[in-house]
Formats: sequence, structure tokens, C-alpha cells
Amino acid sequence: MKHLAAVVLLGVCAALVGCGSRSSSNPANINGTWTATLIDSNNQTFFQFGTSLVVQGDGTLAVSNFTITSPSPCISSGGGTTETGSFSLTGNFNGNVTGTFGLMVQSNTQATNTIKLTGTATGNTISGTWSATGTGCSGNGIFTMTRH
Repeated sequence: MKHLAAVVLLGVCAALVGCGSRSSSNPANINGTWTATLIDSNNQTFFQFGTSLVVQGDGTLAVSNFTITSPSPCISSGGGTTETGSFSLTGNFNGNVTGTFGLMVQSNTQATNTIKLTGTATGNTISGTWSATGTGCSGNGIFTMTRH
């Protein structure tokens, strides 16, 4: 009976170690460097940027190194931006992990101009929809972000 208990205990420990190693390489981990392309309803590039993202303990995103690679009518590369976001991990323990992603980019020179992204993270890709509002700034479409 002692041997059976030892075998069961070893099996449980091995399973826990296996799960622990998978979580450290979680494909839905959003931390890292990303590039994004926003496509408008006319299938044209509206805005492109690169950034580094880190999920904080409260689900907010720490956004750093935000670099505009293709400006939009809403946000130019010379005026600066303020970025805020969130990420919520969902899924199950069978490897089906995704996350809900949100990011708002606001122009520092034209405070009413904002671009909002809402999507889902799966592996090294975040995709979803975006909308832009503000002075001389409107549009919507789809976006794709890729982790590098």
C-alpha cells in the first residue's frame, strides 16, 4: 500500500511540474515586443506602430517604447502619445488559452484624438477591431499585432 501511495504521489508531482513548465512558456503571454497594423474599411493601412507590453498584476498593461511607424490623420509621429490598456487571460488547461486585449492611444497634441483597439490574443498574435475618434479623426476597421 505504501508503494502505491508513493507512485500516486510521484505521478501528481510530475503532473504539477509539467503544468508549471507550460505556464512559463504560455503562448498567450502578452509580455514582449509587438508591431501592429490597423487596416481601415477601404482595406488601406490607417496606422502602424511598435511597442513593448507587460501585463501588471491588476490586468492593466504597461506600455513602453511606443513608436509610430506610419502616422494616421489622428496621431502624428511628432506630437507624442499616451497609451493605456488591459489584458485578461481566459481559457482552460488543455492548451486552449486566449486573452481579451484592449488598448487606447491618445494624441498628446490633440487630446480629443484617440484610437481604441479591442481584440483577442492567441499565441503570438492579437487581432480584433479598432475605432478612431476626434478632431479630423474618424475611422474603423481591423488590426493585427504580432509579437517579435
